[in-house]
Amino acid sequence: MSRILVIGDIHGGLRALHQIMERAKVTKEDVLIFLGDYVDGWSESPQVLDFLIDLNQKQKCIFLRGNHDELLLDWLTGNTKNIDETMWYHHGGEATVIAYESISEENKRHHINFLNSLQNYYLDNQNRLFIHAGFTNMNGINYEYFPKLFFWDRTLWETALALDESISKTSEYYPKRLNLYNEIYIGHTPVTRIGETIPIQKASVWNIDTGAAFKGPLTIMNVDTKEFWQSEPLSDLYFNEKGRN
Repeated sequence: MSRILVIGDIHGGLRALHQIMERAKVTKEDVLIFLGDYVDGWSESPQVLDFLIDLNQKQKCIFLRGNHDELLLDWLTGNTKNIDETMWYHHGGEATVIAYESISEENKRHHINFLNSLQNYYLDNQNRLFIHAGFTNMNGINYEYFPKLFFWDRTLWETALALDESISKTSEYYPKRLNLYNEIYIGHTPVTRIGETIPIQKASVWNIDTGAAFKGPLTIMNVDTKEFWQSEPLSDLYFNEKGRN
């Protein structure tokens, strides 16, 4: 029986990606939804993209755009006016730039095509939204004026995190954004910031970024059952690297 599996931010950690695929016993019948941020952090960003491109030929995959993926695309295409290189390097970009020193121009073109093909969000037939970061318009994704917020916003998660659970969903004080979709799956803001390393649900929002860029594990979760599998902490898998620490 096929499953719908959602995968959190990978950040260049190919070893962790292999682990969760094995631990979840992923088959070709499963649908895989990747929440973005495939790169920046650990040393195998190009290899992660190679793996995903190949995987897409074998089974149904949905690849969403993360902010780090957009930064890499800008860098690969020479659109560096949009990049604060000091900030990017500090947040994982340096490891990516070093990794690309040994990548051929032909392979870079494949990566550019892949990065250009990424989706800003995915809304399924059960009104479940999958998006890297969030959205700001109170009427939902179709009304977002600045599309880049789909992969940069943090206010959706902050709103869900700060929500008083005693407020009824029918109350005029309940945030409208949190009532638009049955469930919202995000990455972008690691739950390690609140001391967690497993997927966390707040209101309708499920945060699947369990800190793989730092010292946390990578996570894959069954959307229907909420069963999840995790890799070892990436700081253990890449013990001789810093990642984004």
